[in-house]
Formats: sequence, structure tokens, C-alpha cells
Amino acid sequence: MGSVRKASAWLGLVEDSDDRYYDDEYAEGNNETPEPWVTDPRVRVVSEAAEDKGRRIATVTPDGFRDARGIGELFRDGVPVIVNLTAMEPGDAKRVVDFAAGLTFGLRGSIERVATRVFLLTPANTSIVSGEAAGRETGGFFNQS
Repeated sequence: MGSVRKASAWLGLVEDSDDRYYDDEYAEGNNETPEPWVTDPRVRVVSEAAEDKGRRIATVTPDGFRDARGIGELFRDGVPVIVNLTAMEPGDAKRVVDFAAGLTFGLRGSIERVATRVFLLTPANTSIVSGEAAGRETGGFFNQS
């Protein structure tokens, strides 16, 4: 289709008969299940038994900002993600943290700093249990203050 014909079709002066923009398989509602994506070898997910019960946690150690997509895909699927940024350059690490903060805000999750340059991203339906025991006495043996 020539540029004049495209402009005319865009203005509505002629009918747009160019079918190359439409995907018939998509329009018909392709009911095939998508192939599972292959995880990066740097991403570890706990055992398959935990995966079957929906109790998975992914640990990601990205090399650069280009690995942020994998973090986003895992988090979007409802998997809590531990992001270890210790191997990254400070500039890229800041970009990944900014991306993770936006990701958790957009999907109503939460982000928590676990250690220096290590963050835990938890989806909205996940609760974090604190390490503090419910009935522990504050003046006991371990109180060093």
C-alpha cells in the first residue's frame, strides 16, 4: 500500500483493504496454552512440590538492568522474589530498585529491604511473617540492651 493510499485510508477517504495488520489466529481466540517460559539459569525456584502447592520463592541475582524483565515476569505471576544486587554496578542496581518499586506499587505488592542490596518483593496476596515470636519476653536472655 502506497503512502498516499495509507494516508487516504487513515483519513477515511478510502476503505483500508490491507489485511497484513490482522492476525486471524489471534482474532479467532487461540485456545492453546502458552508454552512455559524458560527461566534464566541464575534464577532458582524451590522444589516442584512447593510449586504445586503454590509456595514458591524465586531468588534472582541480576547482572544488569536487562535482567529486570525476568524479575517482573516472576512477580507478575504471583511469585515472591528475592533480588540480590550485590554483583551489580551501583547505577544499574539503582535502576533495578526503581523498577522493582514501580512494579510492586503497580501490582499492589510490597518491597522490603532484607540486607544491604538485597530486597524481597512480595505480591499483594502474600504475607510476611516476622522473625519475632508472639509470646517472647522482652527482658529475657537475648535482650542485649
